[in-house]
Amino acid sequence: MEKRNRMLAILFIGAGVLLIFGRWLGFLSIVALLLLLAGVYRTTNGDVKKGYRLLGAGAILLVLDHLVLVLGVVLLSLGLFIVRSRRLMQGRRHVQKQNFSSGFDWDRHPWMMGNLSAWHVLGQTDIDLSLAMAEERETVMLFQGIFGDTDLHLAEGYGIEIEAFVLFGSIDLGTQRDTGMMNRLNWKSANYDTSEYRVKICISYLMGDLDITLP
Repeated sequence: MEKRNRMLAILFIGAGVLLIFGRWLGFLSIVALLLLLAGVYRTTNGDVKKGYRLLGAGAILLVLDHLVLVLGVVLLSLGLFIVRSRRLMQGRRHVQKQNFSSGFDWDRHPWMMGNLSAWHVLGQTDIDLSLAMAEERETVMLFQGIFGDTDLHLAEGYGIEIEAFVLFGSIDLGTQRDTGMMNRLNWKSANYDTSEYRVKICISYLMGDLDITLP
């Protein structure tokens, strides 16, 4: 029954979008919306890989049919990133990066952990906090963009706070899994207030996959 209701909800949303915006949508846009809806349905039912393929195909068709709109979304995302970065860093000494594609492989060797804000269209981030050597007692890291795949391995030696938002995709925290649309997570480790070293990690993507491994 729950699966049937979920499918009906997606169909109703799709029908509503077509009724409201149908006169302004071309054939490619309609196909793209159907692929996006099918991708959301697949991810919410556990078929994550196929769901991502459908979401990716829908996104590509939207890019082809609405290049100006997609460019506007990218610029809006970049502007929001700049505003949020300033608010989070609050004058802290930090590194700020904006790239089309970024990769952070901080899960293989010991690495220096400092304040960082990074924006990208495509991002791949692997972080193991057990290998991190903090430059300061309080560290803030912001990862934001359009598409992102993030793996976080937490460590007991740090007090950790995580703020995450994924519009389309999934967020995994230990055995807890949220998939589909509008995924949000606000989490703080039990030792956060008493820890000598604290880390705040903020993640925000339009489409992405966040996997958090608890210590």
